[in-house]
Amino acid sequence: MSQRFRPVRLLASASLIALVAASLGGCTAMSKLSDVTGSIGPKAEAAAPADPARAVEVYGERYRANPKDADTALAYGQALRANGQRAQAAAVLEQATIANPGNKALLAQYGRALSDTGNFQQAFDVLSKAHSPDNPDWRLLSVQGTCLDQMGRHNEARGYYASALKIAPDDPGVLSNLGLSYMLTRDLPKAEEALRQAYASPRAGARVRQNLGLVVGLQGRFAEAETIVKADLPPDQAAANVAYLKEMLSRNDAPRGAPKRTPVASLSQPD
Repeated sequence: MSQRFRPVRLLASASLIALVAASLGGCTAMSKLSDVTGSIGPKAEAAAPADPARAVEVYGERYRANPKDADTALAYGQALRANGQRAQAAAVLEQATIANPGNKALLAQYGRALSDTGNFQQAFDVLSKAHSPDNPDWRLLSVQGTCLDQMGRHNEARGYYASALKIAPDDPGVLSNLGLSYMLTRDLPKAEEALRQAYASPRAGARVRQNLGLVVGLQGRFAEAETIVKADLPPDQAAANVAYLKEMLSRNDAPRGAPKRTPVASLSQPD
């Protein structure tokens, strides 16, 4: 799978327009049929198709035969999300939570699907029901943090990231989210600090590299940013990443009087 930068969509806020990845996973979290809750159950997990479109066909047929089965609905919803069919995934998972009240795996995926569609407050509320303060899931805490960041509630979001890091210290996905939270409020030194911690992890993926390169570039250190985004990549991917970085940074150089845009890579929702 290519590690090049993902496409973007626009997210408006009072003080900036953040460029957010078109999917909160792209070739990472959303491409996996088990991105938050772990195993999706033995029935659905067996012989899971690798191709998202094929997975939608397979699990869709099973779902239509038995729409109240929790494992099947979960697998179908995840396949729809991986295939970019976000609204349909949310609808399927909503019905599944109604048919299986209290199923925390379904609630977790339904909350993720709501976040995919931009319903951040509802997503946050649903995710709150998918775990509890006495038994928190650090992955869900981090997803809730991204929802709060998307709603502009950055201080609250950072509290959720801090709670997640108490359970999973130095997790690169959570640290990357924390860095992006600081980037959204233009606290670039703190953003860089968190992203460098994430980048130092042997588990850090391409998205962490991209985010760190972007925050370094936003501080005017483009040569260093270029070195970061193309490190250890084949020449064609390195060139694509550098071109994308230049494009993102150039959005800050709008003509005088034009609205400023602060480019932001994706708020990562952990796998």
